[in-house]
Amino acid sequence: MKAQNINDVRPFIKTKKLNTFGTLKYLNMPDLQFFIWCNQQYRVNRGIYNTIDQWFYEYGIINIYSRRIQLLAFLDSVKEDLNEPHSSKFIRFGHGGLTKRLNDFINNND
Repeated sequence: MKAQNINDVRPFIKTKKLNTFGTLKYLNMPDLQFFIWCNQQYRVNRGIYNTIDQWFYEYGIINIYSRRIQLLAFLDSVKEDLNEPHSSKFIRFGHGGLTKRLNDFINNND
């Protein structure tokens, strides 16, 4: 299935704080630097980061800038839901948990 840029970023953003100047600065970083920043902010490992990015791409969010906004909104929602002390180095989703969370995120923000 070839991804098409059919889904825009507007319907899914639920927080205005993602549009702050500080966040916009991070959206324009090279991929590795953006991942490192996400890792520091959200405790996400490279595999999870890549899977989330790929999932949004296949969902139809082709534009990297829009996809990163969605990625941050998703990680923000996960961070709020977990609200647990740093018991592990990375966020854990469990078997099939990441895909379920991504689907829930999209469905709840339509």
